[in-house]
Amino acid sequence: MDMDWIWGLVGGLLIGLGGAVYLLGNGRIMGASGILGGLVDGTGRGSAGERAMFILGLVATPLVLSVLFRPDIATHLTDDYAVVIAAGLLVGVGTRIANGCTSGHGVCGISRLSLRGIVATVFYILAGGLTLVLFRHVLGVI
Repeated sequence: MDMDWIWGLVGGLLIGLGGAVYLLGNGRIMGASGILGGLVDGTGRGSAGERAMFILGLVATPLVLSVLFRPDIATHLTDDYAVVIAAGLLVGVGTRIANGCTSGHGVCGISRLSLRGIVATVFYILAGGLTLVLFRHVLGVI
């Protein structure tokens, strides 16, 4: 049996642990879009150093772990950087419209039994599933 699923489980546990430590450590929700958004729009000036370190850790940790533990992991990411940039911008816009991202609504919101987090999570999972059906089965793109 293929054991690649274990990496997803470990990653999920680490995200949950990170969310709990962040909440217990400073009393705020670990929503990556809100943390980055506060740096970009200037609303998080008072905690800019903390926010920057969080984003740096968010980017650097997978890079370091992939080198140390599993350098042969295939991401199946496209080589077309325009698609990657467009996807990143669309995700960023979507998280601002939804007032949160998967880490804020999904991990932290559901664990706090937040109705807003639960509803947001249901809708973004449905939207992701419908997008996959549309692009893979209807349009045949992926």
